[in-house]
Amino acid sequence: MYFNQKNMKKLRKEFPILRNGIYANTAVYGLLYESLLEWRQEHDLDFLIHGSDMRENSLKVISDTRQTVGEFFNCKRENIALVNNFSTGLNVLLEGIHPKKKIVLIEGDYPSLNWSFENRNFDIRYVQMVANIEEQIQEIVENEHIDVLALSLVQWLDGFFIDLAFLKRLKSENPDLMIIADGTQFCGSTEFDFEDSGIDVLGASAYKWLLAGYGNGFMLFSDRVKDEVYVKNIGFNAANGDLNKKDHIRFAKLFEPGHLSSLTFGSLKFSLNYLTKIGVDKITAHNRKLSEKAKHEFQGLGLLDDKFYGRGNHSTIFNIEANEATFQHLQNNDVYCAKRGQGVRLSFHLYNTEEEIDTIVKILKTSR
Repeated sequence: MYFNQKNMKKLRKEFPILRNGIYANTAVYGLLYESLLEWRQEHDLDFLIHGSDMRENSLKVISDTRQTVGEFFNCKRENIALVNNFSTGLNVLLEGIHPKKKIVLIEGDYPSLNWSFENRNFDIRYVQMVANIEEQIQEIVENEHIDVLALSLVQWLDGFFIDLAFLKRLKSENPDLMIIADGTQFCGSTEFDFEDSGIDVLGASAYKWLLAGYGNGFMLFSDRVKDEVYVKNIGFNAANGDLNKKDHIRFAKLFEPGHLSSLTFGSLKFSLNYLTKIGVDKITAHNRKLSEKAKHEFQGLGLLDDKFYGRGNHSTIFNIEANEATFQHLQNNDVYCAKRGQGVRLSFHLYNTEEEIDTIVKILKTSR
């Protein structure tokens, strides 16, 4: 365990739902915690008492959130857009990409990602989710002169984790390739350096691994994107309420046409600071240990797809072979999980322990 027993006990106290069972469902929703709730209540109490006098403070919260996102993921402040969710941000982005571009998608990737491309007139190729998917991507990118690769860094159905070093290398070898990534099932689970990633666009909703609640997310852009994408989205907020700046709005602000909620984006800022205080390096190490243990245990029971056996790093999301009876058995034993595809999806985060994985394994053995 990368958190000592005392620190883990203190951390877990922040999450009341953990008293009710084993929460293995962060891939559906990251938990709300007590200190964030207290901040949110104080925020709304200030509005209740002070009304419009809170406006300047609200604008500062939004500005500070942008700064905090940049520091957390190592992205230039001016290249950050605050959006309500990844799906909205992606659709705005795609309206600015030429429809004749050649696109590569992963078959079965998250619907909001694939549908956004499929609903437009793009020239799309697909790669299958197989053990050597990186090789498949490399081959199609180089042989078919692909313009855009769009994919989730962690697959929503089964936690398949794309090799980040591969993406960086692919970009280095194909500098004209635009890489668009969905980080919703990734951001907050492990350390990540956007500037060093080779990724051109990283978007994420923050209600899962970042523990920030609904209604907030972000888009991170490399410097080249603003010269290749022509976004028509606009609004008064994008110009910071300045009538004279309509024609001088920076690229990322075009994704923010209307006013943003200081409650929801302040929650994002609070959670990023919360994770930073815990230590992103410690969270990374802890989650890696959970991933390694869960993979070993589930493989030992023969519950994982064959494509995972030959791969190295995995996320903390697992889809195990399980029928309806097993799903009900887990739920009856107070394990929070979700049915996805033909199996049951279990997902672990910083508030989970190796002992909880042992307990889940025992429950699964009694259901067979």
